[in-house]
Amino acid sequence: MQSFRSEIENPIVEKDILELERKIRLFKEGQIDEERFRSLRLARGVYGQRQLGVQMIRIKLPYGKVTSEQLHRIANVSDEFSRGRLHITTRQDIQIHHVSLDRTPELWAQLEKDDITLREACGNAVRNVTASETAGIDVNEPFDVTPYAHATFQFFLRNPICQEMGRKFKMSFSATEADTALSFMHDLGFIAKTKKIGDTEVKGFKVLLAGGLGSQPRHADVMYEFLETDLLIPTIEGVLRVFDRNGERSKRAKARLKFLVKDLGLDGFLTLVENEKRALEYQTYPIDTTDFETEITFKSEEVPSAIIDNELEYNAWKKSNVIPQKQEGLYAIGIKVHLGDFYTDKARLLADLIKNYAANELRFTLRQNILIRHVREEFLPFFYSELKKLGFADAGYDSLLDITACPGTDTCNLGIASSTGIAVELERVLKAEYPQYINNKEVTIKISGCMNACGQHNMAHIGFQGMSIKSGPLVAPALQILLGGGVLGNGQGRFSDKVIKVPSKRGPKALRILLNDFEDNSNENEDFLAYYDRQGKTYFYDILKHLSDTTNLTEDDFIDWGHDKNYVKAIGVGECAGVVIDLVATLLFESEEKLENATEAFEKGQWSDSIYYAYSAFVNTAKALLTSEGVKTNTHSGIIESFQEAFVEKNKIELSENFPSLIYQINKNKPSKEFAHNYLSQAKRFYQKIDTFRKLVVEN
Repeated sequence: MQSFRSEIENPIVEKDILELERKIRLFKEGQIDEERFRSLRLARGVYGQRQLGVQMIRIKLPYGKVTSEQLHRIANVSDEFSRGRLHITTRQDIQIHHVSLDRTPELWAQLEKDDITLREACGNAVRNVTASETAGIDVNEPFDVTPYAHATFQFFLRNPICQEMGRKFKMSFSATEADTALSFMHDLGFIAKTKKIGDTEVKGFKVLLAGGLGSQPRHADVMYEFLETDLLIPTIEGVLRVFDRNGERSKRAKARLKFLVKDLGLDGFLTLVENEKRALEYQTYPIDTTDFETEITFKSEEVPSAIIDNELEYNAWKKSNVIPQKQEGLYAIGIKVHLGDFYTDKARLLADLIKNYAANELRFTLRQNILIRHVREEFLPFFYSELKKLGFADAGYDSLLDITACPGTDTCNLGIASSTGIAVELERVLKAEYPQYINNKEVTIKISGCMNACGQHNMAHIGFQGMSIKSGPLVAPALQILLGGGVLGNGQGRFSDKVIKVPSKRGPKALRILLNDFEDNSNENEDFLAYYDRQGKTYFYDILKHLSDTTNLTEDDFIDWGHDKNYVKAIGVGECAGVVIDLVATLLFESEEKLENATEAFEKGQWSDSIYYAYSAFVNTAKALLTSEGVKTNTHSGIIESFQEAFVEKNKIELSENFPSLIYQINKNKPSKEFAHNYLSQAKRFYQKIDTFRKLVVEN
């Protein structure tokens, strides 16, 4: 296992990987409990899957960008550590499944050779920063958002303020007002804007705050109509600090930012963000974009010969899959990837193709597809020919036929019914019976295996959510049908209405009824959302109602799509169990680690990081003592107040000042060397005091 040490050039990355290896060993020895270990491995992209004894690995790819070398590396890792399948997610990541836990440090080390990370791909941290896949090439964009998405990724990766939040945090950057990165459903969403200030055109963003999907979708609030780019990083940091301190931690279902903003109100939340400004290391943070403004270059100038056997098919492909870039003479090619799944043999050939004949860049998309960028017009026939050999030249990129689906019960612990199975059948129905929709980009179908909405079902024109349905003593797989969601643009969107639940095997019939009715009863030039609004939810319930009858189920209805055995509802099939250990001791051990991190950051001159690690140690240490007394520890702010009431005011712990005043020095002082030194010293003294108190309690 240690062989990878000499292969990692970045000491920070090496430390990260060795720490994962050490914690795996401690977990297996019973020295770390399951909950604590889960939090650590999730923050390193290691996610338990439905099948016992194996893990899903999520590879974090900011805004979905991949080079040929990186794609080769990912393919090699998938072959060596998994089964050669790659899965594109709706957050532009790549997932590989069925990986042994013991081998994850080695896998990560292999990826880092080509600057690919697993860090914070899962867990309660800042997740992958997504962006419009056409950013930088979109003819309508005011400027390229890519460098700003990249700077955001870099600044908050391993940043102490967002390592152990109450829940995950998601951000997106949209290139244009079309809002293809879906700002309205993100914790923070940014839409590129420009504004005239005097005679100068200034770049900035419309900022959307506290959106989300899940079982309770919430439309984001407009935080700012225009935020200059220099204020991007400080604004994000302010929001993260407030969320980390005030966000719910015990009640997982209420722990997202959307619930905190709902409770505080937008103005109340923004006041707290404003109060954090003094604590920030950077009041402004100019972002250097020069690395993203270099000239596009190509390895080969000679156009390879290509024979087009079917001009009609080729022209249909060009119409639906080829996008003109803002760079004259260049085009992007969309590849429709069925269910987001493709294999390493094709990945390698695709990697060679973009390196030799394009500009060595592709981006994975939010709809689980691939976009090749910077293809010269004269090379299009050759690309079509080569992509067809790989099965990557199907028309219908980003169309109705391009269904989005999460893995569902294939691998996910939380899946209730098959997402991929029904998606395969619906796509078959569309191809065979509705070929007129091959270029329809106005209607979307999205499918999730449960209410968590990884397949984004509740923002689709036509959505399906995996459920179960009872028929006497038996349980059958079912689909909740949702209608009327969609992206409206410029930060506006709408969530779908839950219309009716039907047995899964009747999903194709439901789709036929909906599409046939749309064709028969929509007005001229009326889009699907206008048609849905005019007819109303009750109308659709009535035309689908007969499909919900469970008194006439057949034997086939009890077998889910893609399966050959009767359906069994099984949610959360466990990851391996840990040994029960002293949680208070574990919390105090973690406080020691946070103090070590604070000391290390201070020695490197990273005052802001040191201060935040010290703050985390304060809170974690107080939480340990409150836990021993059975006191609720739902939020950081709650822990601070409860510790004051339970220990300081009752004279169990003697401090030089009240605990909130001690802690909240963090947002009353600039992150200077002097304050970082004093705050760290106070955190260490506090830990020593609590550790001594705890030992006396245990001994007595």
